[in-house]
Amino acid sequence: MSANSTPSTEVQDRSIGSIISQTRNLTADQVEKILAYQLEHGVRFGEAAVSLGYASTDDVLFALAQQFHYPYASSEQKDVSPELVTLTQPFSNQAEAFRAIRSQLIMRLYGEAEPRRALAVVSPESGDGRSYFSANLAVTLAQLGGRTLLVDADMRTPRQHELFKLDNRDGLSAVLSGRSGAQVIRQIPGVPSLFVLPVGTTPPNPSELVERPAFGLLIRELLSKFDHVIVDTPSATFGADAAVIASKCGAALVIARKNQSRLVALQNLVATFEQSPAKLVGVIVNEF
Repeated sequence: MSANSTPSTEVQDRSIGSIISQTRNLTADQVEKILAYQLEHGVRFGEAAVSLGYASTDDVLFALAQQFHYPYASSEQKDVSPELVTLTQPFSNQAEAFRAIRSQLIMRLYGEAEPRRALAVVSPESGDGRSYFSANLAVTLAQLGGRTLLVDADMRTPRQHELFKLDNRDGLSAVLSGRSGAQVIRQIPGVPSLFVLPVGTTPPNPSELVERPAFGLLIRELLSKFDHVIVDTPSATFGADAAVIASKCGAALVIARKNQSRLVALQNLVATFEQSPAKLVGVIVNEF
């Protein structure tokens, strides 16, 4: 978000045209030309401004984000991966798909009779899109305003620090081994409600670390401090890590990749939750 963003209490009633005009420092003459073009061609203010070269598409997206109080990373913001489509392309079909999934998960996880659970994102094989999915789901939850924590528990092939461009010297592995420093949980700039706990140093004994009671205790502690806790996990090809993590989180969501995931591997993974204390909330087929 721009450092010159207007506070949300003031932005609420402003038009897109007003926000674009202020962002681009448009003159009265330029605004008149945009309005004339808008009237002549029957388009929106933002489209007219882009057509006349007075604004960019990114300016229009920024204005929409401001008007609707939606955290958004502009194309000029370098400290975020393009894979984070819910930040870089918040009005795209991919981002809309994540919002639809968010709505379904909220209904399944946060009912009045439901206990507090963290959500483990699991998949049968590497390359299914777990980290991509976990990161974008966490962003959409944070965009609702609730404090959201994304935990990278894939201590074999961690990626969340890469997606969010974070220092990975300290993180979950240090917490579980009892040697973490301060500030292991990082707040993501531009998204006030989003926090990430990266893996930190990749440990030689990831299975033992997640099986220790400390991991379950940590999840319960995090659930007391955050509204949503999303946990990225290793693929099932690495053994029982994902199933163990899911059992301590309390809920699991399975990700499979369209035209790539093997049906047998997917069935075997889903079957592991029949005897697991974790609630299986659904299976997602990743097309992106």
